[in-house]
Parts: sequence; C-alpha cells; structure tokens
Amino acid sequence: MSTYLSDQAETRFVDGPEGERFAYQRFGRPGTVPLVLLMRLRGTMDHWDPALLDRLAAEREIIVFDNRGTSASTGVAPDTIEGLADGAIAFLRSLGLDQVDVLGWSMGGIVAQGVALAAPDLVRRLIVAGSSAGGVPDLPPPPAKVNEVLAHPENGDEDFLYLFFPETEQARAAGLASLRRIDRRLTESKAQVQPETYRAQLTAIGGFAGFWERQEELTLPVLVANGAHDVMIHSYATFAMSQRLPNAKVVLYSDAGHGFLFQHIDDFAAEVDRFLA
Repeated sequence: MSTYLSDQAETRFVDGPEGERFAYQRFGRPGTVPLVLLMRLRGTMDHWDPALLDRLAAEREIIVFDNRGTSASTGVAPDTIEGLADGAIAFLRSLGLDQVDVLGWSMGGIVAQGVALAAPDLVRRLIVAGSSAGGVPDLPPPPAKVNEVLAHPENGDEDFLYLFFPETEQARAAGLASLRRIDRRLTESKAQVQPETYRAQLTAIGGFAGFWERQEELTLPVLVANGAHDVMIHSYATFAMSQRLPNAKVVLYSDAGHGFLFQHIDDFAAEVDRFLA
C-alpha cells in the first residue's frame, strides 16, 4: 500500500452546471486557501507525482480534478483553451469556492491563465509551470521529435524521459523514479485520457491565438517556472512572460526540462510555499 497521502485520497464527484459530473480529489490542510492543480496535455488527476502532491499538501489543501470529458469526468471535452478554462471555473464554482490559488503545468499553465483572466475574483495567486502565454513572438519551435512522440498511441518510459527530462544520468534517474511513483497511482485507477479528448486537446492548442497580448491584465502575483532544457515549450517563453507580467517572479532550473517540478520536488515546493505565503 502506498504511503503517500495523495494516493489514499478518495475520488469524489460534484455535479456541474451543464449536467456533467466532475471527478476530483481533495486533501491536505483544510481551512487554508486551496491550491488547485491543472494538468498537462493527455494527463489526468492521477498523473501528478504523489511526492510533489504530498509536499505541497503539507502547508495547504490540494485539489486535483479531471476537466469535462476527461477520464473519470463526464460531459463534452472542450476543444478550445477558453472552453477548458470555463470547465475549470465551472468545477470550482460547483464546489462553492470563492477564492483559490491555481497551479497549471504545461497545457494546464495556459488554461490557468485563462481561468485568472476570465474569473479574476476567483484566483488569488497563479503559478505557471513548464508553460507559455501562447502567442509569444519569436518563440523557438519544439524539435520535430516532440510531435513524433506525441503521435504515439501510448507513451512509454523513453517517451516521457525525452519529453520531460534532460538526457543526463541524474535527470533520467529522477525521471524514472517519478514515473514509478505515478505508476502506483495509475495501477489502481487505470486513469487515461480518452482518444477523442486527446484530439480535442490538440485542437484547442492548435487553434489557440495566445494570451500574450493580455499579460498586462494578469495583475495578480504570478510565479513562472520551468527547466532550461524544456523541449516541449522552450524556456524562452518563461523569460518572455517576465517581460510582460506586472507582478511576477521567474524560476529556471539549469539542469531540468519540462518535468522540472517532478525532478526538483523539494526545491520547487519550497518556492511555491514562499510564493503562496
């Protein structure tokens, strides 16, 4: 049996405004401002590293969930970033929450900005991890291999190691350890993103014009973080956001990539703790 608190959290359900049912887990310290996590492309609430979740939950309440039409949640999967943000807002309103902190990773980082822009009264502080504003000028494109890997019907260890971690012995070891921790969660839940949902997510990303021109509207405190060797979303996007956001802090890890938050768990969680405090 797993010793991680997050692995032992009960999956709950709440009815949304459009007849959908959102699946979620809620754990950690009650009575604090909840930290809501928004997941990456082709990920579910069970694809978070439990070691990171437990570390974050030591100081606050954590909420992870599946958006509309994703894994254990019902409804129609959104095919726009704005639709994904609307789904997240609907979920949070359905829980009766009036203020949260939001951490979005990868695609979830873009969606998190959409949530903060559409519902500024709801989001107290924002964390954008391994992501972008979208529409960043002169952003270097990902290597061709990234799209080849994303096209695989299923992604194995080598795919994830390439996408999320640098090709160093230390980074690969950290990546494999993270994958095995996540495996324990997935072995029980069998969670996965449906093919039609994955296609909708790709459509959302492909048709998204970006929030680059709206960065000045994000006047709340923002923490932007990434690994310097991110092959999926070039880390220049993280630096570029710091030039437009009015109230931001940027953290870059020189020996990490897209999955830096699973590689540097203690350090990143400490950054989150300081920022949210």
